[in-house]
Amino acid sequence: MRLLMVIAILIFAMPMTGFGWAEGTNILLDPNLMCKKTRRLRGKLAEICRHDSALLKEIIINGINLGFRECEFQFRNRRWNCSVLRKSMRKILMRDSRETGFVNAITAAGVTYAVTKACTMGQLVECSCDKTHVRRNGGQPQMVTAATAQAALERQQQAEMLRQQLPPLDQHPSQRMGRLSNASTMTDISAVEHRGGRNRKPGWRRGRRKFWDNIKFPEGQWEWGGCSDNVKFGLRHSRVFLDAKQRQRRSDLGTLVKFHNNNAGRLAIRDAMRLECKCHGLSGSCTVKTCWLKMPPFREVAERLRDRYDSARKVTLRNDGNSFMPDNPHTRPANKYQLVFADESPDFCTPNSKTGALGTQGRECNVTSSGPDRCDRMCCNRGHTRRIVEEQTNCKCVFKWCCEVTCEKCLEHRAVNTCL
Repeated sequence: MRLLMVIAILIFAMPMTGFGWAEGTNILLDPNLMCKKTRRLRGKLAEICRHDSALLKEIIINGINLGFRECEFQFRNRRWNCSVLRKSMRKILMRDSRETGFVNAITAAGVTYAVTKACTMGQLVECSCDKTHVRRNGGQPQMVTAATAQAALERQQQAEMLRQQLPPLDQHPSQRMGRLSNASTMTDISAVEHRGGRNRKPGWRRGRRKFWDNIKFPEGQWEWGGCSDNVKFGLRHSRVFLDAKQRQRRSDLGTLVKFHNNNAGRLAIRDAMRLECKCHGLSGSCTVKTCWLKMPPFREVAERLRDRYDSARKVTLRNDGNSFMPDNPHTRPANKYQLVFADESPDFCTPNSKTGALGTQGRECNVTSSGPDRCDRMCCNRGHTRRIVEEQTNCKCVFKWCCEVTCEKCLEHRAVNTCL
């Protein structure tokens, strides 16, 4: 009896962080587990899981798989190659390391990208193209300039912030009116500050970064049109799924780090939006120019996140238990675009069942490279072997009208260096 009491005390004394990470790990490795037990789910997530099966498939399966495939590509030449072997990845995701931060960021970006793309392609009944920028005046297209386009985007962002500040519908009417009044006042003040630049609110940051800062607007007049990617819908639903509240303690550094990296992955999609334009007119003239917002190729977003992985910052929990701060007091705090981590990474040189490291024995390396795939770095100074292999490649290709390309098979010899 005494032994059972000791076991029970140990179980209830264990931190909840491990359980939360295990749950999040299972979702990433098997997305279908997200809605397996809908009775335990509440709010938006439960509503989507019970009614939006097509959206669920698009978000969970396609988005997370897209993130993992790109993770493998970006780290194919590094000691940690983002192997999706279940046992290895499960162990990796149980630690708050750089690798976990990148996986969370790239999967959140993948989910956002997949849902947004599905909206644009008309695959989901819940959304369509983003038509908030299109302005019609009596049925006629309204021409805009770079200045008026930026002003429209500014108003749109303020309206989005206002909607996020509104209280839920089930709140008392007096409380709703109070919150609405405060939110409206804040929006009016921000508009005045934007125009005058004086009497700024406490905490206002000069030169606040906006997602359209990187957009190059064309000169002259043009028309908002086309089918802009509905990235707001993708951001919102990625947050609903991947930031679903888990069982956690107040001082759960792992959850804070995970949510931060998830958001950094989503912002990498939003901030990479670009403007595409098409000219209309007789004989190729550009009398009318129509422009719309479009996401870049996902590989471009993944490369940005890989660079942020290299510059990720180590953090530790603050005394309040609700936020984190730099582990090094001489380091500037990470902004919302940077990746953060709390645990140091293993060296990944040798197999380790506790950390999920697979080792680099048998991995191919490059003796002439100066990057992470260089043989002495990849092989951890253990040495490497060299052999010559024969490979069949297409050669002497000829184009035949119309429309066929025929090639011969040629044998090529290639030197392969493998880590010991």
